[in-house]
Amino acid sequence: MAVKKKQDKRLKVRLKKSLIGRNRKTRAVVASLGLRKVNSVAIHNDCPEIRGMIRKIDYLLEIEEL
Repeated sequence: MAVKKKQDKRLKVRLKKSLIGRNRKTRAVVASLGLRKVNSVAIHNDCPEIRGMIRKIDYLLEIEEL
C-alpha cells in the first residue's frame, strides 16, 4: 500500500461566494488561487503558501482534500 507524503496531498478549492463588494486584496488572493467565477475549481498542492491564502478567504471557499 502506497503511503502519501505531504507533497503528494492535493487540495480542491471551489469559490462558493461572489466577489461583488469585496476589497482589492481579497480579489487578488482569489485570482492568485486561479479562481474566477462562482463555482470555479482549482487544484493545488498542499503547501503552507496555499494554506495561508485559503485561510485568508476561507469564508468564500469550499475545500476538499484529495
